[in-house]
Amino acid sequence: MSQTHARTSRPDDLASQLEAGFRTAIIAALAECTSVAAAQIDPLIKAAANPIFGDFQANFAMSLAKTLGKNPREVAQMVIDCAPASLLELCDPFEIAGPGFVNIRLRPETIATALAQMDNPSLGVSNANHTHTVAVDLCGVNVAKQMHVGHLRATIIGDTIARLFERLGWRVHRQNHLGDWGLPIAMTLAALRRAKVDIARVTLDDLNAAYRNAQAQGRDDEAGLAAAHATGVGAHRIAELEAQHEGAAAAIADAHDTLRRLQSGERGVVADWQKLIDVTMHEVYETAQVLGVDLKPEHNRGESFFRDRLAPTVDAFVKANLAVRDAGALVVRFDGRERPLLIQKSDGTSLYATTDLAAARYRVQDLGAELVVYCVDARQRDHFKDVFDAVKLIGWTVRPDHSQASLVHVPFGAVLGADKRPLKTRSGENFTLKALLDEAIARGRREVHARAASPDAPTASLSPSELDAIGRAVGIAAIKYADLSSDVGRDYVFDLDRMVSFEGDTGPYAQYAHARLAGILAKATALGATSGAIVIATPQERALALNLLRYGSAIEDAAAQLAPNRIAAFIFELANTFNAFYQACPVLRGSDEATRASRLHLCDLTRKVLADALSIMAIEAPSRM
Repeated sequence: MSQTHARTSRPDDLASQLEAGFRTAIIAALAECTSVAAAQIDPLIKAAANPIFGDFQANFAMSLAKTLGKNPREVAQMVIDCAPASLLELCDPFEIAGPGFVNIRLRPETIATALAQMDNPSLGVSNANHTHTVAVDLCGVNVAKQMHVGHLRATIIGDTIARLFERLGWRVHRQNHLGDWGLPIAMTLAALRRAKVDIARVTLDDLNAAYRNAQAQGRDDEAGLAAAHATGVGAHRIAELEAQHEGAAAAIADAHDTLRRLQSGERGVVADWQKLIDVTMHEVYETAQVLGVDLKPEHNRGESFFRDRLAPTVDAFVKANLAVRDAGALVVRFDGRERPLLIQKSDGTSLYATTDLAAARYRVQDLGAELVVYCVDARQRDHFKDVFDAVKLIGWTVRPDHSQASLVHVPFGAVLGADKRPLKTRSGENFTLKALLDEAIARGRREVHARAASPDAPTASLSPSELDAIGRAVGIAAIKYADLSSDVGRDYVFDLDRMVSFEGDTGPYAQYAHARLAGILAKATALGATSGAIVIATPQERALALNLLRYGSAIEDAAAQLAPNRIAAFIFELANTFNAFYQACPVLRGSDEATRASRLHLCDLTRKVLADALSIMAIEAPSRM
């Protein structure tokens, strides 16, 4: 996805300052040259691959040299000679390397000043002050069904994307698109009423079983019955198939009647339907709380919310001559694509696509979203392509202020077991999300209690309940980080042993880095040591400082690309860089007062940034582990 908003210039954004300075230098160096296009004035600043050669590198010389007919190193020197004072003040003398790369090393004072400027509540993150609006479609459970591992991904990916934009100051609308309307829920409700179940006392397990039974009861075998008659398999088998067919037809008829009564607002049916929603959502909200996800009743925008908008949606496509009849149904056709979008069946009923069209219109036109993000299974890719193209055809991507909204599907892959197949229980059932989280929490608690058994462990003095709380945080972090740190579009293998590890690219590893930082700062307070002006003297201090200064741009990049794994990559790199600093640079021992104060300041800022970055994933940052 392209950038969704312009990068905000900040005093601590050194890359932007370097880019501006080199751009000025390039323009000055080429003042008399008319053959260079504006696009070629990009300094092409990037972080240096190896700190031996500097902190950044400018790669403009090669492309300009071709246009100018000069040697790239000569072009690089021309630009350096025109560098403005504002650029020279930031850097040590430039070095031209290889075929014309310009190696850039920042002055230590430049880095220290930028760190001081970012050490405030913003932590170097720009704030849009609600001048931008995004709607995020997340979770999307079906009523009367338990949450499974697929809902884990839709929920935490959507929540993290929402949090990224909230951190950047956007107005965010979470949209939980419930499957709470139409024939499937009517089939479940009808089956419960036929069985005379006391719906006032029903549990989610009851609903889940009723849902499966209703699907089975409504499944006939008309083709099998016809084949049985044709092949003469015997009266007994034919009688079985006829009974199945008649039973299924009766169940479907009952479901349609229940749906009609629900849609007409019959009080008793509506009350029972609402009870099904309440029971389903009770567990959803409990699960969201365990995951730290911001999901509340006010975020629900289920199919029922759009029921009165379906007919106007279809009418709008008909009036715009975009919907045509096909065997009695209404479809939207696209140039160069055989697959049409079905928006109304031949019997006049609507489909999922109709609801999604109405929802897209609501999110852009009513909520004013300039960006609408759909965190939905990758198997729905074609569906959303068709829906988005239909919305564009009818002009509903044009916002009230006449700007264009973007509709983006973030397709996520499957969670796989060790056999590289969709994760199942040993009995072959789909893993419920609750069972998965319970197992992760149990594993996290076992790990934390085991580590606390060592007398010199930071947690050795904690009570069992305190250790349980940390273990719960570790288990949830393990699952969430493993999911969010991968490319969301790819399948990944669920390996709880690896996820709960305190080593490597895991959630507990990042949490442990935070706890170590908190421990250092607590000891400093106990000793009466205080932080002071930052001084960059060692390679490890420089590396940690430069990582911290990347935080604002890392969040902007993760949001612009709708890629939670990019913020996870930042967290892992920061934790790694801090650990290298911790090993090489004593903070409380063996250093003079000024060095100790500087390193304490670095630790304090690192702890703040790490906790803030983890909060974007809604991962707890314990102070002791």
